[in-house]
Amino acid sequence: MSANVLEMKDVVKIIGSEEKERRVLINSLSLTVKKREFVIVLGGNGAGKSTLFNLISGNLRLTTGKIKILAKDISQLSEEKRAKYIARVFQDPKMGTAPRMNVNENLLLAMHRGEKMRLQKRQLKQQQKYFMKLLKLTNSGLENHLNTPTGLLSGGQRQALSLLMSTIKNPDLLLLDEHTAALDPKISTQLMELTNKRILENQLTCLMITHQMEDALKYGNRLIVLKKGKVVKDLNAEKKKQLQMDDLLHLFK
Repeated sequence: MSANVLEMKDVVKIIGSEEKERRVLINSLSLTVKKREFVIVLGGNGAGKSTLFNLISGNLRLTTGKIKILAKDISQLSEEKRAKYIARVFQDPKMGTAPRMNVNENLLLAMHRGEKMRLQKRQLKQQQKYFMKLLKLTNSGLENHLNTPTGLLSGGQRQALSLLMSTIKNPDLLLLDEHTAALDPKISTQLMELTNKRILENQLTCLMITHQMEDALKYGNRLIVLKKGKVVKDLNAEKKKQLQMDDLLHLFK
């Protein structure tokens, strides 16, 4: 099995068919991410961060180039088929859960992410102890809401649940798309601590977009900076450890 989880080669994304309307969102981008790398993704507005994630997850189609997961070319696969390899947590807490299903049901659904749907018994009761154990990790009281529809949970609780759902099957690649941005500072800090714990304990490979410079310094073992759809900085663990806040802010100039 390939040591590289993600390989992007000469990836281009252009929108607009007419010459005057054409915009290059991703410009001949190449990127390789190895197993267990926790990559912090930085960049200003319009740098291409969310477009990058949309291309990897299949929400957007490439204009040209190739994307591989574990050496398998997924460039033409649908978003649904890529769910076998990729899990994603969005900025909006409402996007990661099914609001009318309760917490139990959302977790059970996540356990079958990427699998072919077929008629079978839900076996919900058999998973209760495991789900309780997971939910207690959030320190948000979620274990007391097993049968609560997720639409009635707080934003922080829904986002914590989304994180558990995205990591319950140990995806080959985890994408965190500013997943703490919509939360207040205290809840954001708690969620980042849980995020880091899940990534390290489960030995996950992750790309995380953030605008929180403190989190960019504290977490991850690699850092890349995007500008105009290209990777303009790529710092390994050793170089990242040496960064100070002023250095980080200077990367945006």
